[in-house]
Amino acid sequence: MRKDITIAAEARDSRGKNEARRLRAKGSMPAILYGEPGTPEAVAVNPKELSKILNSKTGHNTIFNLELAGGEKTPVMIVDWQHDPIKDNLLHVDLKRIDLTKRIHVMIPVVTHGDPKGVKLQGGLLELVTREVEIECLPDEIPEQFDFDVSELQIGQSIRVSDIPMSGTMKLLGTADTVVAHVVSLKAEAEPAAAEAAPAAAEPEVVKKGKKEEAAEESKKK
Repeated sequence: MRKDITIAAEARDSRGKNEARRLRAKGSMPAILYGEPGTPEAVAVNPKELSKILNSKTGHNTIFNLELAGGEKTPVMIVDWQHDPIKDNLLHVDLKRIDLTKRIHVMIPVVTHGDPKGVKLQGGLLELVTREVEIECLPDEIPEQFDFDVSELQIGQSIRVSDIPMSGTMKLLGTADTVVAHVVSLKAEAEPAAAEAAPAAAEPEVVKKGKKEEAAEESKKK
């Protein structure tokens, strides 16, 4: 989804750990800008501004403007990023130039709403199997998320990828019959567990029988 956001960036000549430390000490961080036209460029950006975008509703699917010192202003997306495992702050991002006239592949989150009848009335369990769906569309038509009302679902019923409504230039990628969410029976899950436990209870009897047979054979030999 395209947003009216502009992030400033500065070109950087040097790379490496020492350069990254100097940038972070100044409140900046290293990034790579790539994609047509041009070759990959090493730039420096503000990590707080990029964190706001990643933590927004549209997240890494957000298309925003990157303005380089010197005049270039281009729409970009965050395609990869690295966090500090302890402090959880951004350490590095990869940015990709976006051609607004060309279709791109994106992963869209799936969100469910409502309490299924199969849960409220039948004692089942709602399982969200697929949390993201891949589609192809023009950059300006990237949806924020796909919403599903699951209140009518009963035990044994499901929502599949093919049930997702496509609009505009959207094209569904992947397998159409992939399950997005379904309601399963808790009783059905308990029965296999009980069946698996049965053979374990029979083992002591087999062992005892084997000992009796061995004792009988020994008495015959005597």
